[in-house]
Amino acid sequence: MSADTYLQLRSTTIADLEHLFLFQTDPEAIYLAAFTPKDPTDKLAYIAKYTKILEDPTTNNHTVLLDDNIIGSMAKFVMDGHAEITYWIDRKFWGQGIATRALQQFLNIETTRPIVARVAFDNLGSQKVLEKSGFIKTGTDKGFANARQMEIEEFVYRLS
Repeated sequence: MSADTYLQLRSTTIADLEHLFLFQTDPEAIYLAAFTPKDPTDKLAYIAKYTKILEDPTTNNHTVLLDDNIIGSMAKFVMDGHAEITYWIDRKFWGQGIATRALQQFLNIETTRPIVARVAFDNLGSQKVLEKSGFIKTGTDKGFANARQMEIEEFVYRLS
C-alpha cells in the first residue's frame, strides 16, 4: 500500500450493503472465514439480515474506505452477553496491512472491553491482524463451518 492512500472508517449505511455483499461471495474469502451463512450468495437474505443489524443499538458497524472506495467492514456485536468483533476486507487488499490499520482505527472508535474475536484455526492472516492489534489468544472452540460443511476448530482471541 502506498503512502498516499487514505484509509478511513465511517458508519455503515443501508446503501453500503450492496457493495459489502459482493466481498462475501468470494470463494477463497468464504473458505477462510468459514463461519458463513448457509448460502452466501443469497443477496436478499444478506440485505435483510444486515438491514436489521444496522438498526440494532448493541451493534457498531463501520464501512472501511480506501481513497473513498468501499473495501470492507468492521463491526462489534453482542453474543451471549459478550462483545465480539468481526471484519471483512476485500481479498484484493489482503497482505497489505490494511486490515490491521482498519481494525486499529475501529478499536479507537469502539471502546468496549473486553472484546472477543473468533477466527478459523487456519486463517493465519486474520490471526496476525488480531495479534498486531493487541488481541491475545485465550482458547479454542469448535463449531460447524457452513463454508466447509464440517465442524472445525476456531481460535478465541480477547482484547482487555
